[in-house]
Amino acid sequence: MKIKQIRAFAIRSEMVGALYREKTPSGAQPRRDPWTRQARVAGPMSGYSQFKASRSSWRLDGAVGCLVTAEDGTTGFGVSRHGRAVISLINDHFSPLLEGQEALATDRAWDMMMRASSPYGSSGIAAYAISAVDLALWDLKGKVLDRPVYELIGGPVHDSIFCYATGNDTDWHMELEFQATKLACPYGSFDGLAGLTANEELVHRTREMIGPTVELMLDCWLAFDLEYAVRLAERLRPYGLRWIEDCLLPDQLEAHAGLRNRLPWMSLATGEHWYTPSSFLTAASRQLADIFQPDICWAGGLTGSMRINHIAEAAGIEVILHAGMNTPYGQHLTYASANMRWGEFFLGSAPGVPLKDALIFPGMAVPDQGLLIPNAEPGFGLGLTEAVLQDMLI
Repeated sequence: MKIKQIRAFAIRSEMVGALYREKTPSGAQPRRDPWTRQARVAGPMSGYSQFKASRSSWRLDGAVGCLVTAEDGTTGFGVSRHGRAVISLINDHFSPLLEGQEALATDRAWDMMMRASSPYGSSGIAAYAISAVDLALWDLKGKVLDRPVYELIGGPVHDSIFCYATGNDTDWHMELEFQATKLACPYGSFDGLAGLTANEELVHRTREMIGPTVELMLDCWLAFDLEYAVRLAERLRPYGLRWIEDCLLPDQLEAHAGLRNRLPWMSLATGEHWYTPSSFLTAASRQLADIFQPDICWAGGLTGSMRINHIAEAAGIEVILHAGMNTPYGQHLTYASANMRWGEFFLGSAPGVPLKDALIFPGMAVPDQGLLIPNAEPGFGLGLTEAVLQDMLI
């Protein structure tokens, strides 16, 4: 069966809006605004006052949908982000290359896209585009073969997926019975000693709230330099963090090596902004981190993420997909991967609103008491109908 058409377009995505809706499908009333509405979160642009308050003030964004149609009319759907740049790459470069190719030959399509994008770089924006196409092809393959994707890649290895909640509405996470929670760090290198103290106070308050038996992590989102990361980690040592995450700019590999060397006792997680297997191979060969966190919608889709996971597993490095439980794509790969023991659920919806009201896709599962089992529908089980897809279009 051949690929008849590949088409990318702009969509509305709840991930871009941090899973927040003014009106909820069930009519549930929020108890308060979610943390995403007003929270201060440090980042790489925090040193510039006009961009400090919000990531949306400086990020190139925009959700992307990719619909692949086979000769028999079967469709598959993938998503990514970065708007017109990614849409153009898919429609103008990858689509003409792949239309007419075998629809089920996912490795062939992935390899063609990686090689075709090599002259301008297969990382970054190109990886986002490759991801959307690859996910759509796997969704299509599952539908054609009438199997959930997790069965096509080996079948379940977990009874259920242990999920942790990311966000700063920690009291709500505890009410939902998550046994692990991750904070977004409000202050970075540009905030100096006062920021170090404020970060420590946040972690201290959170540890007191959740007690000693709930795992606690800290997401630092590219906001630190090496010295700041070391100083903060030393201050936070008494609070028993499971890991600190994404402290440094992704391309500063020598700084990553320095952090590993200076904090041998601290678990380090990173990789959200690494995009190709070769980047993770370099990091694995130097043991730069204990946990890799590729995003399945950014790092080459399912095909790319499986390759990254195999590299990590061979090096004794755990993989936890970035926001992996927020899409069926990440749920299916995690469910079928022995080296992926945890799943991240980014929680940006308001306290008091059931998780089922924050769905990105109508067919996806959500954590229940901190555990998740993907649905068993063919493909990724997105639950998309023509009406749902039309409503997603911008």
